[in-house]
Amino acid sequence: QVRLVESGGGLVQAGGSLRLSCAASGRTFSNYAMGWFRQAPGKERECVAAISRSGSSTYDADSVKGRFTISRDNAKNTVHLQMNSLKPEDTAVYYCAAKRIARVGILPYEYDYWGQGTQVTVSS
Repeated sequence: QVRLVESGGGLVQAGGSLRLSCAASGRTFSNYAMGWFRQAPGKERECVAAISRSGSSTYDADSVKGRFTISRDNAKNTVHLQMNSLKPEDTAVYYCAAKRIARVGILPYEYDYWGQGTQVTVSS
């Protein structure tokens, strides 16, 4: 079992920045590829960024490319999402997720464990 706890969400003006963090506990963190997903009201959950177990491979959705950066610190069992140049359309609940399979994944069903989510609201 892996427990994931997100933090760092909040209210920010358009153009601002936030840094989300996800703290993992329970199993060897470096055995899991990680992802950040978001879900806005009435929309499907989508992957915004993902990272391999070692951190050597990453994925960024086209909608956030150049603005969001995913990173991980296996020594501290954490994964981060740095979000810059935020837009109102980035408003959503953001979820951290972990998957046993090593390769980067972008589909929700690939992930085995999920955090409770953190709200990000971007005002115009």
